[in-house]
Amino acid sequence: MPTLAILILTKNEEKNIMEVVINAKRCTDEVLIIDSGSTDTTVKQAEEQGAKVVYRAWDNDFAAQRNFGLTQTNAKWVLYLDADERLNEELITAIKQAVEADRQKQYALVRKSVAFGQKFNHGVLKPDKVARLFPRDTVQWKNKVHERPQCDLELVVLPGHIEHYTYESWAQWAEKFNQYTTIWADNAYAGGKRTSLPIAYGHAFFGFVQMAVFKLGILDGWLGLALCCNHFSYTLLKYLKLYELQKKQG
Repeated sequence: MPTLAILILTKNEEKNIMEVVINAKRCTDEVLIIDSGSTDTTVKQAEEQGAKVVYRAWDNDFAAQRNFGLTQTNAKWVLYLDADERLNEELITAIKQAVEADRQKQYALVRKSVAFGQKFNHGVLKPDKVARLFPRDTVQWKNKVHERPQCDLELVVLPGHIEHYTYESWAQWAEKFNQYTTIWADNAYAGGKRTSLPIAYGHAFFGFVQMAVFKLGILDGWLGLALCCNHFSYTLLKYLKLYELQKKQG
């Protein structure tokens, strides 16, 4: 029978690690944690639940962490989960069936998000489809932040969904906000991307309109509107950081 490894990136995920490993173990015995230097009980809890833990130093590159995980398993299939995600019953069954069928396809999973204790159906956190299940030798990841898989196989959407328990507090959101915008700006600048203040504001404005109006974020109430406003701020800040790099480099 084809083998499956579930790969999970972690750093200081002690609140989530036990539940995600237990959940992943319902699909396969091989759960691989790629840790980037946790200082809490993440590693201890993961190992107690039977997961294998490997270490890779954090270098502001999510894709590199995911690609490193591919070198740490011999499983024929790999599935990527985040520590704040859980597979529902229908999806667990579908994943097992897909791996057993062993067809040359990649699989996308529907992801439904909960943030600040609220389920979201529109806007920034509306349900989406994320490619996560691949034959191991067919995929590589790109982009240091908001990383995406590169795989040439036919994409099939599996039934069921991921339950994504994302931000619990605005402090948590702000921490990721700063981290992700910095990584994006550094990566964009290194890749030759340049901007101006009018372009920065233009991207931010149209990002807000897209999330609030075209993706109906306002239908998720005041929290939905707040996330649309935050999307404006996020987009503006990442371009301002890119602009700042341009000015520094002269």
